[in-house]
Amino acid sequence: MKLTEDSSSLAEHKLLVLYILNKIGKPINQKALLELISSITELNYFYFQQFLLDLIENKYVISYSKDDEILYDITPEGKRAIELTADMIPGILKLQVDNNLKKNLDDIEDKYSISADYTPIDENHFTVKCKIVENNNIMFETLIYTGSKEQAKLIVDNWNNKADEIYPQILVLLSK
Repeated sequence: MKLTEDSSSLAEHKLLVLYILNKIGKPINQKALLELISSITELNYFYFQQFLLDLIENKYVISYSKDDEILYDITPEGKRAIELTADMIPGILKLQVDNNLKKNLDDIEDKYSISADYTPIDENHFTVKCKIVENNNIMFETLIYTGSKEQAKLIVDNWNNKADEIYPQILVLLSK
């Protein structure tokens, strides 16, 4: 896709973003939104970012910060715009969105619901953040200080691969 494409093609991609946001019906982070759109059409990050910024500037999409994450949602103006112009989106694209959105959204939510990462404090100390997010709400979050990068990596890997086993054990221990 080139930015020199005709204006109807550019508008179509913006409408696709609005259409997907409207179908989702709840706020979503940028990574997940890009992943949803990329599963339907070939839209690179830079064009996606420009379209999203244009939609925000025109007040069709709102962005806000919640729990250290930027979320995007369609505004009432965006909903009216998509109601009036949805027929500009090719039927095949709408069909792909309608058929694949639920599965793709579930896969993306599962992918981003459990996360862990580490940040250095100094050369020998690291902070590890482990988190579980459900419906854009933090259900569990913990900060762990480690004495080595290897230990930080091990905790991140264990959390990302075994959070479904670790989290219930933590709850049991905290409830005693």
